[in-house]
This record gives sequence, C-alpha cells and structure tokens, in this order.
Amino acid sequence: MNIPSKYDANSAENKWYDYWMKHRFFHSEPDEREPYTIVIPPPNVTGVLHMGHMLNNTIQDVLIRRARLLGKNACWVPGTDHASIATEAKVVAKLKEKGISKSDLSREEFLEHAWDWTHQYGGVILEQLKKLGCSCDWDRTKFTMDPALSASVIKTFVDLYEKGLIYRGFRMVNWDPEAKTTLSDEEVIYEERQGLLYYISYAIEGSNETLTIATTRPETILGDTAICINPDDERYTHLKGKKAIVPIANRVIPIIEDSYVDVEFGTGCLKVTPAHDENDKKLGDKHQLEVVDILNEDATLNSFGLHYQGKDRFVVRKEIAKELEELGHLVKTETHINKVGTSERTKVVIEPRLSDQWFLKMDTLVQPALKAVLEDKEIKLFPSKFENTYRHWLENIRDWNISRQLWWGQQIPAYYYGDGEHEFVVAETVDTALAKAREKSGNAGLQIDDLRQDEDSLDTWFSSWLWPISVFNGILEPDNKEIEYYYPTNDLVTGPDILFFWVARMIFAGYEYRDAKPFSNVYLTGLVRDTQGRKMSKSLGNSPEAVKLIEQYGADGVRVGLLLSSAAGNDLLFDESLCQQGKNFANKIWNAFRLVKGWEVADIPQPSYAVSAIEWYENKFQSVLLQIEDHYSKYRISDALMATYKLVWDDFCSWLLEMVKPAYQQPIDAKTYKAVIEIFENNLKLLHPFMPFLTEEIWHLIEERTPEQALIVAKWPEKKAIDTSIIEDFEMAAEVISGIRTIRKEKNIAFKEVVSLSVMNKENLDSNFDSIIQKLGNIDHIDYVDTKVEGALSYRVKSNEYFVPISGAIDVEAEIEKIETELHYTKGFLESVQNKLSNERFVNNAPEQVVKMEQQKQADAEAKIQTLKESLQNLKK
Repeated sequence: MNIPSKYDANSAENKWYDYWMKHRFFHSEPDEREPYTIVIPPPNVTGVLHMGHMLNNTIQDVLIRRARLLGKNACWVPGTDHASIATEAKVVAKLKEKGISKSDLSREEFLEHAWDWTHQYGGVILEQLKKLGCSCDWDRTKFTMDPALSASVIKTFVDLYEKGLIYRGFRMVNWDPEAKTTLSDEEVIYEERQGLLYYISYAIEGSNETLTIATTRPETILGDTAICINPDDERYTHLKGKKAIVPIANRVIPIIEDSYVDVEFGTGCLKVTPAHDENDKKLGDKHQLEVVDILNEDATLNSFGLHYQGKDRFVVRKEIAKELEELGHLVKTETHINKVGTSERTKVVIEPRLSDQWFLKMDTLVQPALKAVLEDKEIKLFPSKFENTYRHWLENIRDWNISRQLWWGQQIPAYYYGDGEHEFVVAETVDTALAKAREKSGNAGLQIDDLRQDEDSLDTWFSSWLWPISVFNGILEPDNKEIEYYYPTNDLVTGPDILFFWVARMIFAGYEYRDAKPFSNVYLTGLVRDTQGRKMSKSLGNSPEAVKLIEQYGADGVRVGLLLSSAAGNDLLFDESLCQQGKNFANKIWNAFRLVKGWEVADIPQPSYAVSAIEWYENKFQSVLLQIEDHYSKYRISDALMATYKLVWDDFCSWLLEMVKPAYQQPIDAKTYKAVIEIFENNLKLLHPFMPFLTEEIWHLIEERTPEQALIVAKWPEKKAIDTSIIEDFEMAAEVISGIRTIRKEKNIAFKEVVSLSVMNKENLDSNFDSIIQKLGNIDHIDYVDTKVEGALSYRVKSNEYFVPISGAIDVEAEIEKIETELHYTKGFLESVQNKLSNERFVNNAPEQVVKMEQQKQADAEAKIQTLKESLQNLKK
C-alpha cells in the first residue's frame, strides 16, 4: 500500500466527511441502545462561523464522537435561530439600500423580503460546521421559524395565558431606539460611562427664590411633571405645598414630598419625569402626576420637545445645556461616572419607555429551576462557580417582557375585537379566536374581518427556550416516540453569557412542559480572546476567519489548537501558533504511522526488549485511559486532550517506537508488529473525538475495512487491570537512559560507540528493562556492583548510582581539567550566594520569594559540587 509522505488534510477531510454522510453514521433513530443526546445552541440563521462557534462546536463534536465509540445511540440535533432583532435589522438595512422603507410595506410584504434574505444567506454556518468535522444529524436540522416549531411557540403562549401566567400590562420597559423594540432586562448591558451632572435652577412660582436640581439628562426636563423633596430635609421645609416652573417649557409643576429622595445625592431635590424613568414612574403613580412623554420611538424629540422636535436626544442634550446656560438656569456641571444601560444587540443606549407589553410571570416558573441546580443537583453546571451567578439571577428575577415591536418572528396570537383594554382574546388560530371573541363579547355577529391580531412578535428567546423539547415535537405531540426516547438530553455546551437568556429558561420550560430537566450537564465554555485578552471582533481586526484557519492548518489542527488551552469557564487566549501545534501533532502521528508501515515483518523470535516495551505501554495506556475518563467525567475536555497528546507524542512515539523498532535494514518480528498495530489502533480510538479526519484516514490505511468497521463506529478501548510497578520501574529506567544520553552528549561520545554500564542497585530495581536500557543506550552489558567504579563518569537516579567507564572513549586528563574548571566556577558561585544570604539586611528586606530563590540556588550549587567531586575522584583513581 502506497502511503503518501505527507498528510493531505484537505483531501482527507472531503473524503471522510462524504463517507460518513453517505453511510449515515451521524443519523440516529430510537432503538434499544442507551441514547446520548445533544442539542446545538442554534446560531443566528444568517450568521457565519466565528471562533466562539468553533470552540463550542468542537467540544460538542468531541462529546458526541466519544459517545458513539462508547456504543451509545448518539444524536446531535443541529439548527438555527431566527434572531428577530439582528435579522430584521439586516433586512431593513438591505431594503434601505434599495430605497425602500419598512413603513412603506405591509407585514406580509416585509416578511417576503425577510424570508428571501433567510433563504439567500441562511444555513451558511451549518455548512461551515461540516468543514470543522461536526457530526450532527443533519436530517434533523431545525429552524426556530419552521412550521412545527412556530406552532409550538404559539401553543405555549396560549397555554401560559390560560394558566394566568401571561398578562398584558402598561409598564416601563427597556426600549432600543435603533431596533425600535422593547428588550428584556437581561438584554440590557450596563456600562460605566463618564458624563456630566448638570445643576439646573427652577424658579419657585410667586417668588424670586430658585431651587437647584442635579440631573445627568437635562433634555428630559421638558417631561418634568413634579419636583420631589424628602419630608425630613429641613433645607426645603419652607417649600412644602409650593410650585416650581420648568425652565424653557415654563410648565408649572407641584413640589411633592417623598422619603424616596436621597438627601445626599446632588442637591437633595429630585426632578420627576414619569415617562422616562422607572422610579419616577412609581412616584408619579403614587402622587397621581401627569405623564409627559417627550420621545419618539427612534429617540428623537416629539412635539413636547418644543423647538427641539425631530432632533436626536444626545444632540438635544448639548443644545439644551447651552440654552439653559444662556437663560441663566445652568448653575454648574460636574464630571460624573454612572451606569448606562445599552442594548445587548445593537449596543445603543436604551431608553426607559412606557408601553403596553406582554409579560410572563416568573415567580412560580423559577422555583423548580432553582431546586434542580442548587438543591437536588439534578442539573450540574461545569464549572460549578457559575452556580452563584445562576442563584443571583433567579432569586432577583422579574417578569419577562416577551413582546417585541418587530415583524420577523412568531406573531403574538392575541386578537382584538374592540378598543377596550380587555377587548381581546388569545387563541392558536383565527377561527378559534373568532369563536372566543363572539362568546366573550356576546356579539354573535362578529366576523373574522372584525378581528385585529396584535402587531408585535414574540421575543426570540421565547422560541429557543423550548428548543430541547420542540426539536423532538414534544409540545405538539407530548407522547411521541422521539421525545420519550431522547428527552431529557444529556449535555449542553454553551457560553456563560447566555446562562440566563437561554439555559435557565430552557430549565423553566422543561419542568413546566415535561416535568423533567431538559439536560443533565451544562458545560460552560469561556470566551475566545486574542493574546492581549481582548474580545474577538471585526472592528479590532483580531478575529481570524474560521474557514481560512481550517484551510491553512487542517480541521484537526484547528480543533486541537483550540482545545489545548481551553479550560471550562475560563477565557481562551487564542494564538494561531496553537493551530500550528495541532498541525504538527497531526504530522507527528502520520510520520509514526509511516514508520511502522515501513517495517519489514518476518517470522522471527520476539526479542526480550520488545516484550518488556509492549507490557509497559499497555499498562501505561490503561493508566492514562483512567485519567482521560476521569477528565471527561468532570468535563475537563482540554485535560483529556492533553493526556492523550502526551501519551501519543511522548510515550508512544518517543519511547515505545524507539524501543521496538528493528535495527537498520533489519526486519521486525511478526508478534511485536501485530502488538504495535493493535496499540496504534487503540491510540486512534482515543484520538478520534479530537482528530476525526486524520484518525479515520490512518484507520483505513492500516487495513481495508467495511463501513461497519469504520473508526467512527469502532469500540472505545476496554479498561483492564493495571500493574503500576511496571510503570514505576520504567520511569526509573527512562531516567537511566536519559543519564546515558546526557553523558554521550556532554562528552561527545557517538551513539554508534558501544559503552558499558555499572550500577549500584540500592533501589532493587527489577532487571526487566535492562534489555531496553542496553538497546537505547547502546550498552554492551550491565554490571551490578557493590562499590564505586574507578575511572568512570557517574550519575544518580534516586538512590541508585550508575557508572559509565570512559577509558579510551575520552581524554581523561582533559576531562579532569574541564571538571576542575567547572568545580572552581561553581564554588565561586556558591560563595556569592552564601554572602547574599548571610547579609541580614537582604534576608529581612527582600521579598520572601526572592530569598527562597537564593536558598534554592545554594542547595543546587552544593549538590552540583558534590557530584563534580565524585566524578573527579572516580577519574583520578
């Protein structure tokens, strides 16, 4: 069989992915096997692969491929999310380029454009995941706007409404002026920003007195409807019951009292703007104040903004400050740091806004989710440090605003038959809505044309919270065979940034609709950052193109590179050199395979060194297998890879192959060759989850195999008893060999030159590995002695002392001179360190770590001097 000199990653990746797809190895159907199920965190339908996706999906593929090798019925469900805000924004921008405004279109016309966009750009990311080697069950690919998934969302809304958990309320909400929609509290990111605190004077009606109020948002004075003072603040007792005049607007407003006012902040007086601040709204309700909304939906000022109408809020902030100063109302400004809420999606500063919205009550839904993670441990978070974050969010949860002022998404199934506050019904279909409306209104003459469906769509998360259930049609058909078999799923791999947005909400839905957890384990990856610790972004130019990395380093190289330094929950500092390291590892394995397949095999006796070598490696393999399985059980995927990496690179390539390989142009015995091939195959099984393409390529080059014998469906190595004494003895033998190699290197003794070895065996080391020591050290014989050997170089391994006679091999006189020079230098170095340590001032004032370093230098120098003296003594005898 002709094996190419170099591994061609691109060719292997295309060949084996097509092979796996052709033979449907990724597909799963319910059967008698134990299921292992993962649902993909659905990326945005029009998204492209970035480094975060690469890391997340590599981990999922590692878990799913290992599950197959363990004989489980592995099912990885892929899919995409309709991403209401992001997708609608892109469609609106595309239409704008064509001179079309969303407001010029009907809902149906706009949705046609949205679906066109989705069909044109959607699904690219799933194709890119195939390049990475992701073994998803592509036959099960879902989209959150698929008919069945949308129907599940609508059914859930109706059910929760009928249970009294969904309600419509006029509330202060988070408003995104760019996306022109509300956001849930969790979609608002608070950032510390430096701004100004404006001190503004208000005239007191009927007097020459003024009152100064501090605000960070001077533009909102145009919406002021009261000034509030603390009733216990003696500074303002005389103002009780009086009125003030709003600058510029000249509106007369009452001065009210409330203990809510912080007498320490600013001037101790508060301007009350009920339309633009949640706490002001509460004060307004309590004191029955007028509500004046000065902003349009895009955060420009409306007619209540007077001569600022049509201007953006931040433009008005600067201009109104100037006008206030000109009118003598701006007393002063101060630099001020405050927390500003921004949209998680569009990054713009959000506005508190009064609006009719739909809310989901959370107080009852949250209880099973708290219990499952924090008490019963039915669901485990990895790493567990995120339990505190989870607890904080859930114990401080507020009702979920689930309506969005968007058209792309599931339209809220509420139908209005009149203008009254309660003149609506909620139903899955318009026909059912008509029947309900006729009954509720008592008007049997109502027609479908008399109904008006709510214009808003549901929050995207309100569809994805059902994902582990809806992908198996568990909402519409709760007793179907698939949901009964695959649910609960096993592992969820996602980022901690959506622990609340998505993970917690899936847990709510799981207990509400299945009375069962949606998954058992949640593996939270870190964020992928650059080497400077910055978040990857296009604007910084620090985010490499994922597909180009695969082209350059191979999918296996990129997968290994990403995982080598990616501990759960800790951010990964990505460096392309890691991918090069992964590629180098692939080449190392390929070259090891070429070496083995290049040996001539003969029916000759098996040498003793090969017997010992194979016995050692098989025990070492079993020892590492236990470590790897422990790492997997704790979701330390990077540690599992590193243990596999060291086993293959160090123990297999650097030690075992060197121990068993035949002499130059000599054959290897058939028994050893067979054992090495079996060992190689077991190595490939451990490597396969991490490096699927390379391992499948080598697997089929070892021998011709049927699809049923493919590596992807092979059997994970079996655990066997371990003889730890063999592993320990070899570790010592390896140090002996390293000592011989060091002497050869330092004394320029060529490897082809045979030397002898004597040993004082105080450790009672078994002689099993003597034949290996002889082979790898090119030793003609090993003598066991009771006394030191004269005229030899020596070194220690534990309490054993080893001697390499050097007569004839080197110039003894020159070696003595060299050692004496080194001894003289080391004594001088020791003296300088001792002088430093005898200086009380240094010892008392230097950092503890520095002192410890000097003490270690002293100990190392003393040990070296002892070794040099012994070597000198042996040479002079």
